[in-house]
Amino acid sequence: MHGIAYGERACYIGAMKTLTVEVPDPLLAEIEAAAQERRVSKSEIVRERLEQGQKPTAVTLWERMHDLVIDEKDLPKDLSTNQEHLKNYGSGGID
Repeated sequence: MHGIAYGERACYIGAMKTLTVEVPDPLLAEIEAAAQERRVSKSEIVRERLEQGQKPTAVTLWERMHDLVIDEKDLPKDLSTNQEHLKNYGSGGID
């Protein structure tokens, strides 16, 4: 992007081109609400969202699945230390 950061807004050097897009009503309502809340133009909200979408996200496998991994302290104790569990282990019989 060819812009200069100015507070929360980007100030672009040179003329900008106009792009017309069609968006679903719920998305338009979301953009309008964000623009009104921040007192900026809808175009600025759309530009910001487009710029955010361009940023490469270095997401590792761990970052994508960390919420699926069980913390060690939450796991049950090792069953091999439970003598009752090991009582008939290897005898071929099921208790």
